[in-house]
Amino acid sequence: MPRSYLELIEGNREFADAIRKEDPGFFENLATGQQPKYLWIGCADSRVPPANITGVPPGSIFVHRNIANVVVHTDANLLSVAYYAVKVLKVKHIIVCGHYGCGGIQAAMSNKRYGYIDGWLRHIKDVVRFHESELKLIVDEQARLDRLVELNVVEQVGNLAKVPFIQEEWEKGEFPYIHGWVYDLKSGKIRQLDCTINNTGLIEDVFDYDL
Repeated sequence: MPRSYLELIEGNREFADAIRKEDPGFFENLATGQQPKYLWIGCADSRVPPANITGVPPGSIFVHRNIANVVVHTDANLLSVAYYAVKVLKVKHIIVCGHYGCGGIQAAMSNKRYGYIDGWLRHIKDVVRFHESELKLIVDEQARLDRLVELNVVEQVGNLAKVPFIQEEWEKGEFPYIHGWVYDLKSGKIRQLDCTINNTGLIEDVFDYDL
């Protein structure tokens, strides 16, 4: 059996030893419970690890990841994570983070068949359909893909704002804020999109639930 996977075990030892050297009680404190400040809904791409790219320690971010950071109103996994984050952990900020160079975005823009994943890509193809007129005006293919990354994030922020239990929290106050970000693989920097929302004022009336 190839043993290359054991580098992860060795890496873990080095990680734990380094943390203990800096803060001997860190893991003991961490084991008592979690109090993350943020919920991160991001892409499963291995190049976009939330804690690493934001420079925060373990315990800071509650995380859900899937192909192309999609928020689907029938996804029990995502909704369970979000529900626990806002109702139990009381996170104040939710971040939907896409990234330039996303394979899921590229696949959804094409007419190729990818097998089982095609059903999931339908959600992103709907974003293409919603914004088809704008995307068709972008001649450069890479610029068009980058724009779809951004539009997809904006749409997913809106989808999360339409979730009833999120709106229940807004009835109580200003939190949680939902933010849309894009990570640039080439620069390592995060770009904030102008789509932050913390109330139902920016969504269609039909999705503003009478609570």
